[in-house]
Amino acid sequence: MRVLGVSGSLRRDSHNRRLLQAAAATLPPEAELVVYEGLKAIPPFDEDDEHSPARAVHDWRGAISDADALLFATPEYNSSIPGHLKNALDWASRPIAEAALANKPAAVIGASTGSFGAVWAQAALRKALAAAGARVIDRAATARCSIRSAQPSSTRSSPSCSARPRSAERGHRSW
Repeated sequence: MRVLGVSGSLRRDSHNRRLLQAAAATLPPEAELVVYEGLKAIPPFDEDDEHSPARAVHDWRGAISDADALLFATPEYNSSIPGHLKNALDWASRPIAEAALANKPAAVIGASTGSFGAVWAQAALRKALAAAGARVIDRAATARCSIRSAQPSSTRSSPSCSARPRSAERGHRSW
């Protein structure tokens, strides 16, 4: 089983990218998690370009089509999902007759430095995925992240996440 992992954060060392890596360890041995790296290259959705999209859109749609299931890890921006992630979903849901997301199993997890652990963003992402035709596992899996010193005398800090991806892990068995 090929699972496409999509981090809603564009930051190279984001909490959500690390959350995807942690989630990969919970997958059964027959499953492989492949992290999608091209989200930043996807241009803004424009219906005028829908039938002749940019190469990055073809690559995005192809990655979704090649996957057996999707695992999204999203941060929470202003109580919702990042705009570039919603934009990518718009491209993957159009044109409706050819939507890459149609009937694709999908799970959502999220990490945030906020006290709610990205639950609002997860709810918004599950809603957008369902509206696009994906078969969404309707369970929240959160990770609350904090910044702490790596060493008492260090000026650098390292993020620490306490993840609870178990509900999504149990849900992937229904894929």
